[in-house]
Amino acid sequence: MIASIPYPNIDPVMFSLGPVSIRWYGMAYVAGFIVAGLILRSLVRRWEVGLTDDDMLDIVLACVIGLVAGARLGYVVFYGAGGYWDDPVSILRFWDGGMSFHGGLAGIMLAGWLMARRKGVPVLRLFDLGAVGAPLGIFFGRIANFINGELWGRVSDVPWAMVFPHAPGTLPRHPSQLYEALLEGLVLFCVLWLMSRRKRADGLLIGTLLALYAVFRTFIEFFREPDVQLGFILGPFTMGQLLTLPMLVAGGWLIWRALKVERAPKAGSSDPTDPA
Repeated sequence: MIASIPYPNIDPVMFSLGPVSIRWYGMAYVAGFIVAGLILRSLVRRWEVGLTDDDMLDIVLACVIGLVAGARLGYVVFYGAGGYWDDPVSILRFWDGGMSFHGGLAGIMLAGWLMARRKGVPVLRLFDLGAVGAPLGIFFGRIANFINGELWGRVSDVPWAMVFPHAPGTLPRHPSQLYEALLEGLVLFCVLWLMSRRKRADGLLIGTLLALYAVFRTFIEFFREPDVQLGFILGPFTMGQLLTLPMLVAGGWLIWRALKVERAPKAGSSDPTDPA
């Protein structure tokens, strides 16, 4: 028999108030936005960006809408495999599960772009501000995936493998949700937080977020079970890996662009991050 450790079987419902159930997954979104908002506020003051508390509240609320709408639509388009088109009303039932990180990223960046124009802030600077706290939202989300017993890993004989109750069969699997929480969440946050300790050229932090997330996600996908409705694509690859490739390209370009600005300060300026 393959050795494994017990899956904790935490109730996905955090608590109930009469007919209303509060789930860990929903609270993960709330916690992610609260923490990201606090980090945004701290960086705005440190970098002297010139946004008021009301401005930041507007930005956070817009990003909440962009994330939820984008994550749901992204899942429907990339992972729905046509099933949602037979029952279009089911697209609105996002509380039943089915959210895409890549769709959420697109939605939140669209919301950020609109708010940057409205508030008169350089788009990449606002993206940088939001990038620092974003990995903690990813961390909370992946922990919630683990509690829900979803997005499990591939069958494995590593000592920390677990038997997930909703996975097919009874063989232990990689707890890939925890791998993602560690790398895409905590490690990525630490990197960005250290980088943010001084003001950097616009685009460097969001570029680092995109590139490192792409590297971590591509690596972890080799331990994560592909979505059953899609399976493998183009040989050994998954949809998650294919959607992550543009992030790597965009992130690498933004990093190159920002470092080029930092290494070539303008004449008469002591701050290479000042906008041209």
